Amino acid sequence: MALSDVFLTPLGLAALLAAVPIIVLYLIRPDPERLELPTFRFLASEQRQQATSPLLERLSRSVLLLVQLVVVLLLAVGLASPYVPVSERATVEETVLVVDTSASMTTADGSGTRFDRAISAAREEVTGTTSVVTTTGGGQVVLQRSPPSEVESTLDGLTATDSPGDLRSAVSQATALAGENARIVVLSDFAGDAWTDTVTTARGRGLSVDLRQFDGGGSANVGIVERRFSGSEVTVSVKNYGDEPVTRTVTLGEGSAQVDLGAGDVATVTLPVPAGRSRVRLSPGDDFPVDDSVAVAAPEDPTVDVLVLTNDRNRYLTTALSVVDQVDLTVDSPPTTVDDGYDVIIYSNVDPGSLLAGNVEAGRDVVADGGGVAIQAQPEMPQKYGDLLLLAPEGVRAGSTIGQTRQTTLTRGIDFQPPDEYVGGSLKDGQALVELADGTPLIATADRNGGRLMYYGYIEDRSSFKYNYQYPVFWKRTVFSLADRAPLSALNYGTGERAQFDADSVDGPDGTVAGPTVTLQRAGFYASGERTVSAALLDERESDVAVEALDTREGVAGNLTREERRTVPKPLTEYAAVGALAVALAEIGYLGRRGDL
Repeated sequence: MALSDVFLTPLGLAALLAAVPIIVLYLIRPDPERLELPTFRFLASEQRQQATSPLLERLSRSVLLLVQLVVVLLLAVGLASPYVPVSERATVEETVLVVDTSASMTTADGSGTRFDRAISAAREEVTGTTSVVTTTGGGQVVLQRSPPSEVESTLDGLTATDSPGDLRSAVSQATALAGENARIVVLSDFAGDAWTDTVTTARGRGLSVDLRQFDGGGSANVGIVERRFSGSEVTVSVKNYGDEPVTRTVTLGEGSAQVDLGAGDVATVTLPVPAGRSRVRLSPGDDFPVDDSVAVAAPEDPTVDVLVLTNDRNRYLTTALSVVDQVDLTVDSPPTTVDDGYDVIIYSNVDPGSLLAGNVEAGRDVVADGGGVAIQAQPEMPQKYGDLLLLAPEGVRAGSTIGQTRQTTLTRGIDFQPPDEYVGGSLKDGQALVELADGTPLIATADRNGGRLMYYGYIEDRSSFKYNYQYPVFWKRTVFSLADRAPLSALNYGTGERAQFDADSVDGPDGTVAGPTVTLQRAGFYASGERTVSAALLDERESDVAVEALDTREGVAGNLTREERRTVPKPLTEYAAVGALAVALAEIGYLGRRGDL
């Protein structure tokens, strides 16, 4: 057997050479001179009769030599660092726990969920120094190098989310956090294979990475994997992940539809969206309830009541608005009496002599009630508009180009052409979304007393924008923006996305969460004031909860074992040092007993 199989530093055995001078000193030591004392002759004779044999007497005289040689031997062995091979796990003092908190971990498995079992297993992996990383938010370090008591409290407070997780980033976070001799324990169902290279990288750094898989349940999942809005309707896609044909009923409000799905099939259902809060439900449910229900948020009053005040009927504008399902359009010509109850008033091509002060005051009332007013440019701008008009007009101009366009929900994706003629001027209030080369605002908006104002700078009969296929899109966006009615697509999010609120606290599915920016980790409704949004799991990969066992995925994951079984040397130096100290103390005791001290 090679010395390296027993000692970490075999060169330390060179200290055995210290025994040579000790033995030499004993060899050259002069024998003691014997003197006979007649007075004690008879006493000494009696003692010799009781003495041991000459051999034992010789050994007794050499005890001190043996003790010193043992001390040298133990010291040399200690310097050589003896060791025994033990399991690496037995020597680990630092552990990094990676806990999968993604939606798939909520899959029911017998009496509990995958996440419940993962937390129970995590408690058994806690060591003297432990860190905890979750898959939430692209890998979140929730506890760093803490004692067991804090780890237990942290694990008790963890919950699985309803959003997709990022196991790859979480393992990367753990690798960066782990010390030189730390062990990483990953507790997950290991859906997909995007995480495998990070495990390989961590092991390449010399870190021990153990994989604990929790994959029970979910073998026959059927879930809603997509949601699309069109006007006042929603279309959902339902997928069967099981191996057998199934029938499901999809309901939303008063509407329902039945779908028959073969193994792996996807079917779509389109249903009208009720006002306020509602849910698309899939029945019967299964082991993974998160994708069996999709929250849908809609305005309490989905209809936008729009009044167009014009003296030429403006057929381009009125046609664009009349085709929008959620718009209830009224067209009237001044002078007229304007009733209450409109969400938006648009002044377009108005005869200045016919416009009544009451018609303008009606616009101010709409703004004060939280609605909106839009004023379209015309060669002769009525002075009665007053503070409702965002432009300070300076006469009709011609021949300009588009200077700059601010990207907002109103302008994004729309190609604004330069007008042949326009009303020049400067902005009195608000901000220009589209500006001409000479600085004249073409499209401008402003917030006013809880409501909204807009200036539309195209003179209808002196521009070609009305022929643009994006013209109806622009006006649809405009009336919804002025009425503060976000389209359905802007009110309904996927879990894991972020929503903005105008408040520091938001009512979420599990209680109050901090705002104004909220990460939607739980499925359900989030509300603050009059703004309500929904969050739902809409991820085809996350809904595929029938994951394959790690033992059968060598072709995908490469050389990824569940648990690395490596041995490491456990030094015994301290035992050799303690032994040398004990022998040295015994030597001192022997010398004291013999009377040499």
